[in-house]
Amino acid sequence: MQGILLFAHGARDPAWARPFETIAARMREAAGGRPVALAYLELMEPRLDAAAHALAAQGCTLITVVPLFLGAGGHVRRDLPELLAGLRAQLPAVTIRDTAAIGETEAITRAIAQAALTLVDAPPAEEPAA
Repeated sequence: MQGILLFAHGARDPAWARPFETIAARMREAAGGRPVALAYLELMEPRLDAAAHALAAQGCTLITVVPLFLGAGGHVRRDLPELLAGLRAQLPAVTIRDTAAIGETEAITRAIAQAALTLVDAPPAEEPAA
């Protein structure tokens, strides 16, 4: 069985995670019964290793890690491969692969451009009374 592991940076402010939790919930609805987990690099739980172990415990023999980063900076190019190498050693019966950073896909760059134009073209918010 394939599990999907969404991987985000993490932040001190719990509100930061809301969009990622929404993405995970929408994926669970659309994933055709495949387990979907959300993990963080730092500052939030669960971490990548805990989420991968949880998916393996659910019977996943293939885990695909999707980095929810806009670009492939140091965390995606350097930190993630190290974390995945550690997971592969810990879970030898599980095939663990990763995808490109989500922000580098055509669908996302197109969607962000459209969303930015929508924001620019929206009527200005009312100024609070002084």
